[in-house]
Amino acid sequence: MAANVALFEDIFEINALNPDGKKKFETVNRIAASGTTFECELLLDINCQIYCLRDGEKITLVLASTLSLDGSPDDHHSYTPSDGNLTLADDYEYVMHGRVFEIKYKKGGNVEIAASFGGLLMRLTGDQKHLQSILPDMRLYILIKKN
Repeated sequence: MAANVALFEDIFEINALNPDGKKKFETVNRIAASGTTFECELLLDINCQIYCLRDGEKITLVLASTLSLDGSPDDHHSYTPSDGNLTLADDYEYVMHGRVFEIKYKKGGNVEIAASFGGLLMRLTGDQKHLQSILPDMRLYILIKKN
């Protein structure tokens, strides 16, 4: 990355697919994963028709406020990859755009961040010092690639 556009980045190991034991939607898997660097816990809905993840796999996950490599802000209303410029998305296999809808501050300096990516949900829990760049009502991108 040319500029530091990542709000958060870590490698996660997938602990379980659909951890509550039932799959609610045919085309969606919920993954439970643990961060290897910052020890965050992740619950994330993935469209399994277009991106398949398996129990035990490791993924790199990035949260970013822009896809521009120079850090210039996105308008968050449109994405036109045909302009020929490289973006952060070019380095990842699965990208979604969404919004933070809830931040809960927990005991011991932990925080729980909830975001929705077009109805696919994410809950990221970890130490507040690693997640402090993520703000309430923030629009952001989640970018994923397998390791």
